Amino acid sequence: MRRRRSGAIVLLLLTGCRVQVHTRDLPSPESARVAAEALLAHGAQAWNRGDLDGFVSDYAADATFVTARAVVHGRDAIRERYAPRFRPGAVRDSLRFENLDVDLISRDAINAIAYYVLTRGDSVTARGPTSLVLRWIAGRWLIVHDHSS
Repeated sequence: MRRRRSGAIVLLLLTGCRVQVHTRDLPSPESARVAAEALLAHGAQAWNRGDLDGFVSDYAADATFVTARAVVHGRDAIRERYAPRFRPGAVRDSLRFENLDVDLISRDAINAIAYYVLTRGDSVTARGPTSLVLRWIAGRWLIVHDHSS
């Protein structure tokens, strides 16, 4: 019995040693940073030109959005939450992101932390942290989790 257990352990160890990670399939930390920067820039540009559909196009269909007051499930519900800010005549401050910190979680997941900054003229009207989990879905990076406060 002891021999069988020892043999099984050795077999598991040897099998584990044969698993190879192909680093060519993994994005580099720099490419993850570039992807996160591009996604945030796209979102800010869409926001600033009043393009709600463009803004929410960076969210996965089943994304979650966590705010200080609610947890919103799904891109359609996220769109609905933002829609009042995009109505004609609504005040919508300019958006930018700063202090981006990117962590490559896996070959298809990035954690991006930044500060969103809303400005009106020379005044900052709101600023706060945002934490985004991006996933590689259908050939592009999409936000699957957004926690902003």
